[in-house]
Amino acid sequence: MSKIVTIRVNELLKKHDMSLTKLAVLTGIEPARLSEFANNKRQRVQLDYISRIAEALNIADIREIMTIEDR
Repeated sequence: MSKIVTIRVNELLKKHDMSLTKLAVLTGIEPARLSEFANNKRQRVQLDYISRIAEALNIADIREIMTIEDR
């Protein structure tokens, strides 16, 4: 069984009552890229993106941003 890293973009947007476009503006990450994360269509994640999301949403625990799940 393999593992997959999931970026919890949709959950974060709901929790922070924010649109994908607003998160893109706050992070400087292209909306298309964030959408790929939200739909699990991206297999590689730059750590810089995780840092930008954490900073924009004032998140201290990386587990709020990403999870590792069985595929």
